[in-house]
Amino acid sequence: MNRPLELLMVEDNPADVRLTREALKEGNISNTMHVVKDGVEAMAFLRRMGIYAEVAKPDLILLDLNLPRMDGREVLAEIKSDPELRRIPVVILTTSRAKSDVFTSYDLHANSFVVKPVDLEQFFAVIRSIESFWFGTVTLPPG
Repeated sequence: MNRPLELLMVEDNPADVRLTREALKEGNISNTMHVVKDGVEAMAFLRRMGIYAEVAKPDLILLDLNLPRMDGREVLAEIKSDPELRRIPVVILTTSRAKSDVFTSYDLHANSFVVKPVDLEQFFAVIRSIESFWFGTVTLPPG
């Protein structure tokens, strides 16, 4: 691709957003990271409503499950049931280790489920591996 890859992070924890930005800066892949703090804002972004009317369609979504207003499970269900959005890969990036969350996420067609490590170096390694795989290894659907 000749353009920076578009990443949408749906995350309400500012520390996780900051760490993700730092990890991505260390990578070799040019990307633009957008952040929204809840599920309602995520759907407005994805549907290019209001202040998001001019945003680019993301190439990848990092989605937390436990969000205010509309949780990640609801967001995932809406994304994967929408013909305009369903091809965008969604990586669940959460602190949850609950089997029910893993099953539900895959039942709703998440592309992967990643538990956020507590250790800083492991967190950076996870973000870099997501970046490397989704932006370096796989072929993404054209925007």
